[in-house]
Amino acid sequence: MDRREVLKKGAVLALGGSLLPSGLLSASPLPHLAADLQCARPSLQNRKLGVALVGLGNYSTRQLAPALLETEHCYLAGIVTGTPQKAKEWSDKYSIPEKNIYNYQTFDRLRDNPDIDIVYVVLPNFMHAEYSIRAFEAGKHVICEKPMGLDADECKRMLAARDKAGKKLQVGYRLYYQPDHLKAVEVGSKGRLGKTKMMESGLGFRMAVPGIWRLDKNKGGGGAIMDLGVYCIQSVRRFAGELPRSVSAQGYNTNPDLFRGIYETVTFQLRYPSGAISNCTTSYNAYVDRFYAACEKGWLEINPSFNAGRVPDLKGSEEWTVDAPVSSYQSMAQMDAFALDIKNDRMVLASGEEGLIDLQIIDAVKQSMARGKEVEIIYGR
Repeated sequence: MDRREVLKKGAVLALGGSLLPSGLLSASPLPHLAADLQCARPSLQNRKLGVALVGLGNYSTRQLAPALLETEHCYLAGIVTGTPQKAKEWSDKYSIPEKNIYNYQTFDRLRDNPDIDIVYVVLPNFMHAEYSIRAFEAGKHVICEKPMGLDADECKRMLAARDKAGKKLQVGYRLYYQPDHLKAVEVGSKGRLGKTKMMESGLGFRMAVPGIWRLDKNKGGGGAIMDLGVYCIQSVRRFAGELPRSVSAQGYNTNPDLFRGIYETVTFQLRYPSGAISNCTTSYNAYVDRFYAACEKGWLEINPSFNAGRVPDLKGSEEWTVDAPVSSYQSMAQMDAFALDIKNDRMVLASGEEGLIDLQIIDAVKQSMARGKEVEIIYGR
């Protein structure tokens, strides 16, 4: 049964604005700065913002670069890669001029290139903080792929660098702008099914590839809980409309020769001040892709839910109106949203503060596994 009534294409490019009260939109604190921005905006508004992708791996190749061919408010202006052959291939394919092609030794020269407004860090997890901070120091706005950092302390340093530079930071949370997930957040956080009682969220893939950085504890940060856990955490806490107060977590490893120093599967239970609970599962050894919420007056499910290569499907005990996606590439809406945030000097929905919250929860998940007991989650900068 088709449960969705498709609305006018592009309605989702309110870009989550319906979830933010108008009073939260940022404004310049000083009149003369506001006047300067007023003068600067016409030229900014009348052009697409240039994006430089840092790291040309699978996600940049299969998702971000194609999405940037469809974006309305930004475009692929430059690349940073350590592989000369990739530089040539991307230059030919996307008509990137030589002056906008950098390697990791010339990265800091981005500060002198007015074509580049946004640096999108798409590197292994352990490099996120370094290159985001360097991009801020080069005077650029930053999108950082998830997870934002290896831990909450790294996230705090990134936020400090953002504030010092006076720039904006978005975490690569494409699902913050995806219609099915936006609808789920609206239904849950506004109590349209009554009080939330229980939630389940799971994401897992087969990642049995020896030698890849994701399986390296120092480079990946701890396995599936780092790579996939943010999706599970976002879905439950945003549906609940509140932050969990404590967590109990368990780690499992059936192949210690492959998963050295990390757990291949992690499950964790979150408790919320309202009394709601959630159970989340992340795995590098089994496929799962689902969000489910049970409330006083009904239920809601997104299945499939998180995989960028599959179309999310929301259904439930009631029929909900869901906006049509603007593109088959979920990152298109995400990147256009950030460009508009910059142009209009407004708050970022998938902000660095959101990334910090997720890492504070993940830090607590790790502590719970290490201690073998429930631990309180500590928030704040």
